[in-house]
Amino acid sequence: MKTLRNIFSKAIERSANLTVRTRLTILTILGLAAAMAIWGVIQLRALDEILVEQQVKRLYDLAETVSTYYQHFPTGRGLSALDEAMEDHVKTDIRLARIDLFSIINGELEYIVGAGRVPYEWPEKVISSAIEKSKTQRIEIDTDSGPALGLLYPFLSERESQIFVGVIVFSQTRLEILSRAKRLLLFSSVGLLIAILLMLAPSYRWLIGRPLKVIIETIDEFRKGKYVRRIPIARQDEWGQLSNHFNVMADEIEQVLARDRELHRHLEERVQEATHKVVQLQKQVTQLQQLTALGYLTASMAHDLGTPLHSIAGLSKLLLEHDTWPPDVARKLELIVQQTQRLNTVIQNVRHATRLPEPHFEAISVPDLLNETLPLVEPLMQKSGIQLMVNINENIPVLHIDRYRMQTALLNLIQNALEALPDGGKITITAAPVPQTQTVSIIVEDNGPGIPLELIERVFEPFFSTHTDEGLRGLGLAIVQDIVKIHGGRIEIKSRPDEGTHVILHFPVIDTTLSAEAAQDSSHSRNL
Repeated sequence: MKTLRNIFSKAIERSANLTVRTRLTILTILGLAAAMAIWGVIQLRALDEILVEQQVKRLYDLAETVSTYYQHFPTGRGLSALDEAMEDHVKTDIRLARIDLFSIINGELEYIVGAGRVPYEWPEKVISSAIEKSKTQRIEIDTDSGPALGLLYPFLSERESQIFVGVIVFSQTRLEILSRAKRLLLFSSVGLLIAILLMLAPSYRWLIGRPLKVIIETIDEFRKGKYVRRIPIARQDEWGQLSNHFNVMADEIEQVLARDRELHRHLEERVQEATHKVVQLQKQVTQLQQLTALGYLTASMAHDLGTPLHSIAGLSKLLLEHDTWPPDVARKLELIVQQTQRLNTVIQNVRHATRLPEPHFEAISVPDLLNETLPLVEPLMQKSGIQLMVNINENIPVLHIDRYRMQTALLNLIQNALEALPDGGKITITAAPVPQTQTVSIIVEDNGPGIPLELIERVFEPFFSTHTDEGLRGLGLAIVQDIVKIHGGRIEIKSRPDEGTHVILHFPVIDTTLSAEAAQDSSHSRNL
């Protein structure tokens, strides 16, 4: 177990050293290769079915001709002529391996006439199946001369005895066609993949490389104290939104610094008042400087996630256009599309760089919310060996919430619980109504080491984290707290050392009548 964990850790470290272009290329190759492989398997299976159907039709026609002849001429002379005709047919058609005409009387097989290039005895289970179902049976056969396809055609004679026509044809031609189709499909897929990669290289430089370079250079100069510098990108896409948010943040920082200097000039005259304002302004400056670092990281995040998300969403939508997927696979593909849309919304909003957009509230049941959210963390649970338990009260009312914000809050809490259980454990999610306060509580509980009492009051502070590794840390619970406040709720944490942690979210319940109407409208829209 430790060896696998070390290998996984080394793989993550190596991937972290790769450039975004390399990661994008790897993801593109893997995605396209998987899509082409699936498409190729489907095409080859369809081609094989067509070839088999053609062979079966030919065998069926031949068997029907033999049965019709036998029914009209069952005499000795007729059988002799039929035997000669069958031998001539086998000799003239090199693809034909064998034709047999036999009967089953009192459970015994009696050979009537036949001709063939290879010896073969029809299996009893095939004959029994044909008798039981009274239907034509086909079977794949391995003969001394190569693979073949057999057809067992049953019919009743005038004496009401069971008669069978068995026809066998070699499948070598079909296998050669499939082999050529495989080679052609392989070469065309490799060529298409190379063409796409050649198109991707200049697209990366134009869409991501140059805008990202301008943003990074501007942020680096801003960090050196050149607060008058702004990002000169006037696009209307995600880069333009990010640039606009950074420029607004830079204007606010410059205004705060100006007010700070003004307060220092009046410090001697109004010492007590100026001191208070300086403290407040210093807090704002510190927060905005932290947001500056966040803007730098956000640029990298948008770079890392933007293009792969579009690729994932596009490929998922293409796969959804096929109506042959099982329901669970189609549902997972829909979840992939939904979650790429949610992540794309998060990237575009850049929530920590500017004012958040207005929330979009809708009536959603707690089971539906968890059904959309929990499949996203299922792979992490399985990989970490963590057990997930879900307890939902049957009488829990519908909530009036923002779908994407609530998913973000739950994912952050589950991620914190996962980090608290590096060696495995159990996470429990409980949802139940609280009639006394007219609220609904959603509890995310883990059986990890817990949080020290002296740190519980600080866990909601932005950028406060006990982790020493590099990265954007300490924002998870702060984000959750903001989301809960937007919904008019509250959050509380109960934790003791070595006894785990309970994070409880309280949300107000909307009017029962309105909830029922909203639920009916939601159900009606889904049915449409």
